[in-house]
Amino acid sequence: MRRTTLRLVNLDAQTATIVALVGIIVGVVGIAIGVIALSKLSRLHRSYSLLRVDEGKETLLDVLSRTREEFAELSDDVKGIDYSLSQLQRGLSIALRHVAVTRYDALDNMGGRYSFSAALVDDYGDGLIITSIHGRSETRSYLKSIVGGVSEIDLSPEEKNAVAAALRGGA
Repeated sequence: MRRTTLRLVNLDAQTATIVALVGIIVGVVGIAIGVIALSKLSRLHRSYSLLRVDEGKETLLDVLSRTREEFAELSDDVKGIDYSLSQLQRGLSIALRHVAVTRYDALDNMGGRYSFSAALVDDYGDGLIITSIHGRSETRSYLKSIVGGVSEIDLSPEEKNAVAAALRGGA
């Protein structure tokens, strides 16, 4: 069996003080590093607690998965609404939605502007013009078709005015 012996080293006071100070500094640095590591570990623990499943609570992954599914559903809804909107825009372009009316006195001796011409056209200038001529004893009404803002039948100046106003957006 081998025997170990302890040897005592005698240090002078100055060397012992230096060794003691180095030991204290190393200890303080060790404690500081430990406190820093403990605070980082505490922050990590709080961050990972979101991933931990508690009874009756959702994890972060559950919330993200549910949110992704909801976004996919919303995306499908937006595509459907976009399609419906394009269909509506196509339908509106052929609707008779531009209207203008011109009132006038058809006969020189009549007052009150009882006669009128009303133009109803779509975005392409297709539609119709309704004209009502009011006289002393009777009223006559006429209907003329308009294609591209022009009629095959000659239009009166008042009818042309109504068509032009309707093509500008109505008046």
